[in-house]
Amino acid sequence: MTDTLITNATLVNEGERFIADLLISDGRIARIDGEIAAPPHARVIDGAGCYLLPGMIDDQVHFREPGLTEKADLASESRAAVAGGITSFMDMPNVQPPTIDNEALLAKLEMARGRCAANYGFYLGATNDNIEAIKSVDVTRAAGIKIFMGASTGKMLVDDEAALEAIFEHSPLTILTHCEDTPMIEANAEKARARFGEDVPMSQHPVIRSRAACMASSKKAIDLATRHDARLHILHITTAEELDLFTPGPMTGKQITAEACVHHLFFSDADYERLGTLIKCNPAIKTAADRAALLKAVANDTIDILATDHAPHVRADKDNPYFSAPAGLPLVQHALISLVDQVSAGHFSMEQLVQKMAHNVAERFDIAERGYLREGYWADVVLVDPSARTVVDDEPVLAKCGWTPFNGHTFDARVMATFVSGQAAYHDGKLSQGCIGEALSYDRR
Repeated sequence: MTDTLITNATLVNEGERFIADLLISDGRIARIDGEIAAPPHARVIDGAGCYLLPGMIDDQVHFREPGLTEKADLASESRAAVAGGITSFMDMPNVQPPTIDNEALLAKLEMARGRCAANYGFYLGATNDNIEAIKSVDVTRAAGIKIFMGASTGKMLVDDEAALEAIFEHSPLTILTHCEDTPMIEANAEKARARFGEDVPMSQHPVIRSRAACMASSKKAIDLATRHDARLHILHITTAEELDLFTPGPMTGKQITAEACVHHLFFSDADYERLGTLIKCNPAIKTAADRAALLKAVANDTIDILATDHAPHVRADKDNPYFSAPAGLPLVQHALISLVDQVSAGHFSMEQLVQKMAHNVAERFDIAERGYLREGYWADVVLVDPSARTVVDDEPVLAKCGWTPFNGHTFDARVMATFVSGQAAYHDGKLSQGCIGEALSYDRR
């Protein structure tokens, strides 16, 4: 592996920013110093004017493999991820067959080996009847336990009260929840059908998948976690009132943490008229006031982690009427630069962005030797130019689905280079075909 020296960059790490050089050798960060002489035959990249950040660890993606590979696969989406500065991902269990036992978990890890451009981890999914699999999960191989408390179908929807109690009581790992109340959503859908028939306008999406449904489910998850002293991470918060359920401040010591996703920080319900089902997602994108509250919650540390919920679908499927169009959108390629733009707009600092896209993710999920710019750690780094533009329409969409909700937008930042475990994964607008990510290791004693 060729040594790489990145010079004159502004490093952002552990609450500080400073100009320095960073040397990558044998896959790891060998040295960080004010001025480092280039070793013989080293690649040298001038990072002047750019931020050098730990790579984003995306704790919430749906890369659709196995069983749904017409939409996406581990290879295609990991390439899109590294082009966007994401160096590690953790993939959700709602695939076919679902990842609900150790055998399926190990099978996914084997599928990923040698095929992913980014580092990878996988969750074990909860069901109404797999508590024994949860109790016996290999904690050195699973990222966490995912519960769909709404917005899923078949075995992946956990709606049995006794099952929920058992999962929160016995899970050996952090529990992640998708929180929406399904009976409330179903009742709202019937009201919409009675009013509009099957031709429901997209503007009704946040009415059907209502703020009340989110609030009720989030409160229930927090109650369960509190009673059982469980580690809980609630995914993709979308409403201002849900934020009052969480404690602002540093993540250290929190048993219950909150996450926001890039699309809920970028879009609002005003965008449904323009983009329609292309931004249909669960939970729904809500009002501009909710978006503003989420941005404020990132700044005051009520939101602990930032992620994508990348969930691609074939464009032809998204072009269906409301009830037939699937929920989810592709996001990994432009997630980080959209967040850097939020920094430039003054919503939160670059130090906070790094904390929530890298440091906190590594700490919450016990990820070993990644998520920081530290000597000896794996060299998962991304070089971002905050003054270069990314014109979305001028570049290929690397997600397998071939479309993006950011079509027509120009970001005021650009990913210049991404390194995964010391390997050049992306540089100057080009993917490096030889980059191979590693399975994430977890420091759990």
